[in-house]
Amino acid sequence: MNWLESLLWDPSSVAHIVCLYAFVISVGVLLGKIKIFGVSLGVTFVLFAGILMGHFGFTGETHILHFIREFGLILFVFCIGLQVGPSFFSSFKKGGMRLNMLAVGIVLLNIAVALSIYFIDGGIDLPMIVGILYGAVTNTPGLGAAQEALNQINYTGDPIALGYACAYPLGVVGIIGSIIAIRYICRVNLKKEEQELNTQEADVKHQPHMLHLEVRNESISGKTLLQIKDFLGRPFVCSRIRHEGHVSIPNHETIFHVGDQLFIVCSEEDAEAVAAFIGKEIHVDWEKQDTPMVSRRILVTKSEINGKKLGSLHFRSMYGVNVTRINRSGMDLFADPNLVLQVGDRVMVVGQQDAVERVAGVLGNQLKRLDTPNIVTIFVGIFLGILLGSLPIAFPGMPTPVKLGLAGGPLVGHKMHLVTYTTMSANLMLREIGIVLFLASVGIEAGEHFVQTVVEGSGLLYVGYGFLITVIPLLIIGMIARFYCKVNYFTLMGLIAGSNTDPPALAYANQTSGNDAPAVGYSTVYPLTMFLRILAGQMILLTMM
Repeated sequence: MNWLESLLWDPSSVAHIVCLYAFVISVGVLLGKIKIFGVSLGVTFVLFAGILMGHFGFTGETHILHFIREFGLILFVFCIGLQVGPSFFSSFKKGGMRLNMLAVGIVLLNIAVALSIYFIDGGIDLPMIVGILYGAVTNTPGLGAAQEALNQINYTGDPIALGYACAYPLGVVGIIGSIIAIRYICRVNLKKEEQELNTQEADVKHQPHMLHLEVRNESISGKTLLQIKDFLGRPFVCSRIRHEGHVSIPNHETIFHVGDQLFIVCSEEDAEAVAAFIGKEIHVDWEKQDTPMVSRRILVTKSEINGKKLGSLHFRSMYGVNVTRINRSGMDLFADPNLVLQVGDRVMVVGQQDAVERVAGVLGNQLKRLDTPNIVTIFVGIFLGILLGSLPIAFPGMPTPVKLGLAGGPLVGHKMHLVTYTTMSANLMLREIGIVLFLASVGIEAGEHFVQTVVEGSGLLYVGYGFLITVIPLLIIGMIARFYCKVNYFTLMGLIAGSNTDPPALAYANQTSGNDAPAVGYSTVYPLTMFLRILAGQMILLTMM
């Protein structure tokens, strides 16, 4: 039975380590599906399964655990970068700036409450309060970044994952509890909030809008399309023109006449102005006109197109076609000449059949290319991200330079103009593999001291501290958002979940609301919040230790 003993207890055995991780991850994921009052901890249960196995002596070589932990973290964070990176700067537009500022307020208050507890208590280590902070806000990448910072300064104290594990469960409960508390404190009427949300959505006019117009404005008769665009001062695409019974694709030199019929695509906010300037809306069946025109969505699959501006491809002048809109990740975008194309975009092209086919050849339009993941560029992106994360950034008054580290570097590594397109399912698979490897490693390492910390030490105190760090900032910012900023409650639920990067809270919000507002609020604040969470722990540890 030596083989069984080696499999169960030999920490240097590869088979032992693989079996240990397989058992911890499978048990943790299964337990994470259990819902208590409609809330589940998800993959975070892998951490507790790892703690349990570590407590009973099932472990592995330290350097192997460290490698798996760091590699899992890198994979997880890089895939997050692929997901949230493209929306990082766009999230600040319009109402997004206000939501992001509220989220920053939550992050800063979390830190302020944590540091206040640290100074008032006097007996708790700074790394441990950082671990409690990240457990309280349910942010695993931040925990990884904090551990990376501790490695830089050769920290040898108690594992900060203990504080994280103590604070995490009540952190999830505290986030959802705060959402519920704000609803009752502010006396929120859900039906009224939904009505207001529908009114707001009716006023948001950023989607592409199609108009069929007849030229009635005599002042633009005899003017070219380019001159009319300059006069109007609003961007639009004239997809087709019917002049004296003949349909054609207009270019900038096409002259308009009174009575011409136009097919125009513009943003909804400009639709009324465009129609008022050109003429009245009419009904035209463009498919039954004399010149056969086709409209077709063409998939961008060629890597050389990635990163190019739409206007630089000169589709209208070179091929005689018009691009009316771009579909990216399920959202239609207006075909602005300055829009940067990405692999995976679907481009709506209008023109004659042969011309549209030539454009399809330029863009690629080969679905099979997207079925194969860009493994090379993914790992090149990770490599460049790690290089970036290793660059020391010196700040005045800080004894140790700050680094983005293994957690922060890969988060921005995808911005190196590489084609790292992956399907949503592939991204989710890589991300989940990375996070379960990280959580299993952290749990196995921390398990040896966990029971001693909770039962004999200050574990219950850590739970209470974590609850305060979770709830106080959410209630304060929640009141400000409702009473001062007048944020819709459904959007506020997403803001609270996103500021804590907490999927269980988002799931609860979606279930309660029955609309997309929580998901919009979540995705608006998630990129900036994730970036701040990852950097915050490092800054605290490197400036105060």
